[in-house]
This record gives sequence, C-alpha cells and structure tokens, in this order.
Amino acid sequence: MNYSFEYIDIILLAMIAGFIILRLRGILGKRTGFEGKTPAQFENILKKVHQEKKTKQNENFDEVAQKEFLKGAKIAYETIITDFSDNDNKLIASKPLLSKKIYDEFNKALVERGQRGHFAEITFIGISSADIKEHKKLDKVLNVTVNFVSEIITCIRDKEKKIISGSPDKIKTIYDTWTFSRDMSSNNPNWLLVNTLN
Repeated sequence: MNYSFEYIDIILLAMIAGFIILRLRGILGKRTGFEGKTPAQFENILKKVHQEKKTKQNENFDEVAQKEFLKGAKIAYETIITDFSDNDNKLIASKPLLSKKIYDEFNKALVERGQRGHFAEITFIGISSADIKEHKKLDKVLNVTVNFVSEIITCIRDKEKKIISGSPDKIKTIYDTWTFSRDMSSNNPNWLLVNTLN
C-alpha cells in the first residue's frame, strides 16, 4: 500500500506541474521561433524612416553642418590649387573634386601651358579665411558658394627655367569665390567644384 501512495503522490505532483506549465504558457505566450526578427513590412517602414531622417539632416545645412563643410572645402581648395604646380601639367589629385565642366576648363589651361613649354611653381602658404557666401538648394542639389582668401607664392617658368611671371620669393594674397555642389539624396558624400570666380 505504501507503494500505491507513492505512485499517487507522483501522479498528483505531475498533474500540478503540468497545470503550472499550462498556466505559464497561457500568460507568457508560446515561443514561435520568430522572436527578435522584424517582419519584412516593418523593416521596409524602418528603412524609409531612416532614409527620411537622413534626408532631413542633409537638408538642414545648419551651423554644425556648415563648419564640417568648410573643413572639407579648405582641404579641397588647397588640393586643387597645388595640383597646378605639377611639372607634368596634369590634374591628378584634384580630378575627383571637380565637375566635368571645371575639369575640362582646368585641363585645357594646363594643356595650353604645357604646349608653350611653361610650368608653374606654387607654394601654398595657407588660407587666411574661408566664409560661406550663400547656399542654395535646387531640388535635391545643394550649392554652396565660399569666399576664400589665401596666401601663396607662385611663378611661371619656361623650359630654361626663366621666370615668365610671378615671383619665387613674393607672397601673394589671392581672393577666390568657388561654388561647390552635392546631390543630397546621394550616398556619395563628396562635393564637386562647379564654378570659380576670381
């Protein structure tokens, strides 16, 4: 009889355990294997929200964005200016920074200089100031015009290295107004030089 009572106790405990499991399952829910995964339609919504947020940030050319832009614009300015001092008269370092129109104009000037047998010596001293003159958004394209004031030493020499113009010792102050452009909807973060005024 003792064994019978033991079996009854085991059965009762098993029933109680089963009841508790069923109750917990009802309260906590059943595991389906999809935990932690976002349904496809929600992933698309999240992507869209992220893209819209990114677009709004790009459209908001605020003070912080302007400061970051000017840092890059100064680097681009120096790169493009010094690229003209190469003896081979080719635009290499600055090509990715130029629109096709500006590249063609600059390249034409270098080709003509090379045909005359001239080359430029340019020592970039530094940028005295760089200020945003204006920024305009046309559709998805943002154009930013910057006034640069810089100091350089420059001279043009011929094949015999005689000075044609400029001076290898005199520092010149240069005033440039350049316009940079970028498609703000593009993932490409690069700005291109699209216009220059002296």
